[in-house]
Amino acid sequence: MKGAPYPTTRSAWRYPAIVATQTLPAKRTGKAGSTIFLKTLMAVSGLIFVGYVVLHMYGNLKVFSGEEAFNTYAHHLRTFGEPMLPYGGLLWIFRVVLLLALFAHVYSAVKLWKLANQARPQKYAVKKTVAASFSSKWMRWGGVALLLFVIWHLLHFTIGKINVGEGGQAAAITQNPYQLVVHSFGAWWMVLIYILAMVALGMHLHHGIWSACQTLGFTGTPQARKIAKTAATAIALIVAVGFALPPLFILFGVID
Repeated sequence: MKGAPYPTTRSAWRYPAIVATQTLPAKRTGKAGSTIFLKTLMAVSGLIFVGYVVLHMYGNLKVFSGEEAFNTYAHHLRTFGEPMLPYGGLLWIFRVVLLLALFAHVYSAVKLWKLANQARPQKYAVKKTVAASFSSKWMRWGGVALLLFVIWHLLHFTIGKINVGEGGQAAAITQNPYQLVVHSFGAWWMVLIYILAMVALGMHLHHGIWSACQTLGFTGTPQARKIAKTAATAIALIVAVGFALPPLFILFGVID
């Protein structure tokens, strides 16, 4: 047959018509292509947040070095890059990047949820495993809970600098990052909210890092999968525990 590929196998000689009509797989388009793009967008934006929370945790642990060291660190974040950057310039760069990453993460999560519902308008005849169902629901509602916590956290420590503790001079405390942190976590209910949020963050990181590694193709071999699972567990534990230590030490009077 003119133009047909030359058969190179026994089956090809036996079934030339089948071989002649075989074509390369088509590129993924439509919902399949959208799903791949959205999952990649979610993975990349999620990894940006992983990098940020690790740096933020490191900064929080500066509280163990004392008031002067913590306040110097907080001030340095605002003067970093001067005079090339204006006062607070680096922080605003971080804020813009994080805001874009947050929008991308939430957008992709909502779109993926809608695509999943459209793909299965009726319930499965056989339900998912309990673990898979819990993991899926937790990532959705745990993410919403974390978003609400982030809003409160920004109002508390950054935008409004709300003094939630009892006693003391509010005006003086809000101008002193160390005292604001110590005074805030002197309230047991504030520590409880924070610890619950860190448990949610740890679980979200554990599942999210593993999913991101899968999406970005870092789990192609059994060894790679093992490394990805170990990394997800380690990062989730380090971040959650690292964030939880300062408020607990403040609540029990170790840091004052």
